[in-house]
Amino acid sequence: MDYIPNPRLRLFIGAILISFSPVWVKLTNVSPTTSGFYRVAIGGAALALFLAATGRRINLSKRSVKILAASAVLFAFDLWFFHRSINYVGPGLATLLSNFQVFFMMLAGLLLLQQRPRPLQLFAVPLALFGLGLIVGFDWSDLPGDYRLGVVFGLLAALTYAGYMLTMREARRDSSDPLPAREVALVSLGSALLLGLAAVAEGQSLAIPSYVDAGWLLSYGIFSQCFGVLLIASSLLRVTTTEAGIALLLQPTLSFCWDVLFFGRQMTAVELMGAAIALIAIYLGSRGRSKQI
Repeated sequence: MDYIPNPRLRLFIGAILISFSPVWVKLTNVSPTTSGFYRVAIGGAALALFLAATGRRINLSKRSVKILAASAVLFAFDLWFFHRSINYVGPGLATLLSNFQVFFMMLAGLLLLQQRPRPLQLFAVPLALFGLGLIVGFDWSDLPGDYRLGVVFGLLAALTYAGYMLTMREARRDSSDPLPAREVALVSLGSALLLGLAAVAEGQSLAIPSYVDAGWLLSYGIFSQCFGVLLIASSLLRVTTTEAGIALLLQPTLSFCWDVLFFGRQMTAVELMGAAIALIAIYLGSRGRSKQI
């Protein structure tokens, strides 16, 4: 990551690269499980090559390996839910829903770490739900079945992604390396194994239909899973919480833009207002540290 010495620039380039994740999924003509498999398989292989090229050794404790195994399971579930949400509600809304992980992290902090949320963070929860209501409508029964399923899958993706982040944080608790390349590589390859088995169990083929699809999947694995993750991870300790919060917002905001530009998503003024409110709520929910009880 020394090729981009400015940590702020690394942070925002990483956020931009990850914002394309749902675009690659939407463009490929493979099943949601298969696209998830190739994201982590290609990304994990690229990270493994990075580790070999830079001379980094694995050298992880048995405790860390066990936690990373749990993290791989959670990340595989996250991608399984996220990719289906993309198919049902579109890249923009699916990415927005997955960023509700901020609120699941807040709940986990309260229940597991005895960290009491600040008033502003508590206010962000109903604000986010109100913004989501403006986007999808407040009458749940009026929504098409697939659309409702997409919303549920998006929220489940947020839940499992929060679990992935918590286990990754725990696995790195004693690590002195600011770049979690080893951990992300192992989790990626472990998730690839699980998603590959899931695809077989679902009767889905892992064959790539065309060279075009191969290009989209390669872009997904290299740019989003490998470069995006490393650029963000290498910058977080060197930027302010405000800058990190803005980068957090950049991903779903840009994903909505790509949804409109590339896939012709139509949005009413009310839906745009709802998206803006939800994004503000995500930002507020990510701001400030919770108080220890």
